[in-house]
Amino acid sequence: MIKESIFALLFLALMIDPGKIGQINTLKSEAKAAYLKGDFKTAISKYHYLVDSLGVTEDEVRLNLANAYFEAGDTAQTAQRYQPLTQSSNPRIRSLAHQQLGVLSNRESKLEEALAHFKQALKADAANEDARFNYEMVKKKLEEQKKKEQEQKKNDPNQKEDNQEQQDQNKEQKQDQKQDQKKDQKEQQDQQKQDQQDQQKQEEQKKQEQEQKEQEQKDQEKQTPQSVKDKLKEMEMSEEKAQMILEAMKNQEIQYLQQNKRKATKPKDKGKPDW
Repeated sequence: MIKESIFALLFLALMIDPGKIGQINTLKSEAKAAYLKGDFKTAISKYHYLVDSLGVTEDEVRLNLANAYFEAGDTAQTAQRYQPLTQSSNPRIRSLAHQQLGVLSNRESKLEEALAHFKQALKADAANEDARFNYEMVKKKLEEQKKKEQEQKKNDPNQKEDNQEQQDQNKEQKQDQKQDQKKDQKEQQDQQKQDQQDQQKQEEQKKQEQEQKEQEQKDQEKQTPQSVKDKLKEMEMSEEKAQMILEAMKNQEIQYLQQNKRKATKPKDKGKPDW
């Protein structure tokens, strides 16, 4: 088994151009030296050549390229280079990538996002002390910020005025609704009372009309000959003359009744039509 592994390594070594290997190693050394000198522009150029031109896929080289961009202050490229490394199979590189992304988030005051990255960095590598320090620092900062926001919200006079104004508006609306309800109820009660009064008035008027009618009938019934005679006396008419008027009234009444009787009993003329 060991012999087979050695044979495979020797085969790969023969397949790789020795000159290319030397060039890669030289560029790695030059890029590292430029980085340590603070010449991040040169370091970025050489690391790019390693990755883009020579096809180097080592996570260590790609991490160094991201670090060079970070030190150069190119935030966009830094985040773009660190992000794929969070999926590295190497726990240490995965932890460092999350750590640096957390630093970028903290610079942009994205504290919750930064805290999440530092937490992932510690999860990948619990020995990452820089990530642990940053995690505790950002956690405390986030807690203080939330506490300050709560105190500001609690002590903000404008917020209190807004709350009081809203409460006053709600109270006023309730009072208006209550008054409108009372007004509607009163109008309804007044209308019902008016209807009852009108009905009662109509009933009283009908009652008065009925009583007046009954009284008139009673008065007519009282108009007997004797009462007529008494009235004639009140008119200073002599008894003889009053008696004559009464007799005349009686005769007229009898004559009227006889005429009506003759009309009712007169036989029809068969030779003439009914009309």
